[in-house]
Amino acid sequence: MGKRIIAQARGHGSLTYRAPSHRYVGRVRYRALVKGNAKGIIADLINDPGRSTPIAKLAYDDGTECLVPAAHGMQVKAPVSIGDDAVLAEGNVLPLGNIPAGLYAYNIELTPGDGGKIVRASGGFAIIMSHEGSRTVIKLPSKKLKTLDSRCRSTLGVAAGSNRKARPFAKAGKKHHAMRARGKLYPRTSARAMNAVDHKFGGSNLGVTKTSSRHAPPGRKVGSIAAKGTGRKGKR
Repeated sequence: MGKRIIAQARGHGSLTYRAPSHRYVGRVRYRALVKGNAKGIIADLINDPGRSTPIAKLAYDDGTECLVPAAHGMQVKAPVSIGDDAVLAEGNVLPLGNIPAGLYAYNIELTPGDGGKIVRASGGFAIIMSHEGSRTVIKLPSKKLKTLDSRCRSTLGVAAGSNRKARPFAKAGKKHHAMRARGKLYPRTSARAMNAVDHKFGGSNLGVTKTSSRHAPPGRKVGSIAAKGTGRKGKR
């Protein structure tokens, strides 16, 4: 009798795959939408084990606080502002429509008021490409162009921690603890190195198709799921 493959084991919600979210700093998002501008300061810079980007704790003059991904070059007690007329400076939050083309931005909302959903990883940034009426075109880190509502908010600059990958882990234990902090398994055994009873690709299952039906049962639903085509374009 074989064992549950990784895809099956994750669904059981054991501690191996459960992220220790009780250690995380908190919910990271912009403050609620309000009319006009709001000014404040950076109260603290915090390391969050669940994120690759440091977290900035912002304290506004009206007494509200929020946690946002820190921008490169942010300093404690530095002034920040959020709103339609905020100054074009790194760390300030403005609607996409108020940012000139060519500037960098990160922590971008997909719909106005959702708090920031994309381009939040360390060192990440999107480029404002153009404005077309009430829509703004941005270039994502993947080089893909995306059109969003110009009222969606974003932070000017580049997300902090861009040199995170410059220093290697050096030891497997360091990598293990980094992955464990986010509920990810490490090391991950190659499916091809397993036995045939433990995985669809294991043992002598050479040449087995890597595409699986959308309706395949757990244990067989691995590889390219419901793929319309595989390989390089034009080589199908």
